[in-house]
Amino acid sequence: MKKDMQGAPLWTKDFTIITIGSVISMLGNSMSGFAMSLMVLDISQSTFLYALYIASYTVPQLLVPIFSGAVLDRFSRKKMIYTLDFISAGLFAILAIVLGTGFFSFPLFIVYSLIIGSIQSIYMVAYDSFYPLLITPGNYQKAYSIAGVLENTTFFMIPVATFFYKNFGMVPLLIVDAVSYLIAAIMETRIGHEETYVEKQKETRREDLSYMAQVLLDLKEGFLYLWSERGLLAIVLYFTFSFITTGTSDVVALPYFRGHFDNGEYVYMVVWGMSVVGRGIGGLIHYKVKVPAHIRYGIALAVYIAVSVIEAVYLFLPVRLMMVLLFCNGMLGVTSYTIRISATQSYVPDEKKGRFNGVFNMVASGGMLLGQLLAGSLTLAFSERMVLLIVAMVNAVMAVVIIGGSKRHVAPIYNRLQ
Repeated sequence: MKKDMQGAPLWTKDFTIITIGSVISMLGNSMSGFAMSLMVLDISQSTFLYALYIASYTVPQLLVPIFSGAVLDRFSRKKMIYTLDFISAGLFAILAIVLGTGFFSFPLFIVYSLIIGSIQSIYMVAYDSFYPLLITPGNYQKAYSIAGVLENTTFFMIPVATFFYKNFGMVPLLIVDAVSYLIAAIMETRIGHEETYVEKQKETRREDLSYMAQVLLDLKEGFLYLWSERGLLAIVLYFTFSFITTGTSDVVALPYFRGHFDNGEYVYMVVWGMSVVGRGIGGLIHYKVKVPAHIRYGIALAVYIAVSVIEAVYLFLPVRLMMVLLFCNGMLGVTSYTIRISATQSYVPDEKKGRFNGVFNMVASGGMLLGQLLAGSLTLAFSERMVLLIVAMVNAVMAVVIIGGSKRHVAPIYNRLQ
């Protein structure tokens, strides 16, 4: 079947809908998300409380993805995606109304962040497991090069968010977010793909087990599957360390720029904007030029090391050199993303994608949370850039030890034909 469909177009109706819908929701969410970060920093004047706010969004992503992954292997991922988008639209509309009255409570804001984090963690497992089903055979690299670029082009909405936040406050941004989620949800209801894995999974349903017992059994089978796949296990383990670095950077970067430069948030946007430009150009290259299968593993390992070194040193350099390195970081980052996700999503069977993505998202979120809390604590004793230097260099070592040391298992996954 796959062989017969080689050469099929990527931009089918369903793929176009899921791509446009995700862009619309990401644009709104990126604006309100950054503005809320600025609001927390302005109110708290504390890197530690800022880290606590970020962590509250990440905490649900430790456990929720595992169970949602098991459920989503037996449930329509499409229905889950548009249902959660409708719910998100309502929640952001409610927050806009509440903040519009002038009321603000940091503890309640943390609770709200926990709820949104829970919804997002379920959504990401559903989306990550549904998206590859809409990709025609032979187009995985193209599709994920697009996804990698789109995830970061929303960064260009940050200047808009900063302008609106400083001049009009949070409420207009939250309204935009609510509307964007609503539009995305309506579009996603028009996707026509038939999720055949649901029927396939019904055949394995044990009638003697309760629903929760079946979920726990599926969860166990998911972990056993990952344990039996040594290459996937190595990839998941390495990216735990990679996301520790990401979490650390999330906490220290913005406060560092705000503390060392006049209008530091704008300097931050310019520097990291170069990373987005790099990802855009890198994504275009991956869309046009297919990386030969037999060298993907070697490229991935080199990229993991290079990205870690760039993260470690860039805060020590003048702004212009920061921009150059972040541009390179963006090109390398989209390369890392495209190779890793196109390889794993084409490798994992459809009926196991939910559980694999749930486990991956869990360990990734655990890494980010650990990085956020670690950074928030270490910045009480060390400078932001020293904290990032240490964590990023550890990540470089882990790339060599885990990915390099598991070449026999990882290379067949990265270098396979998709």
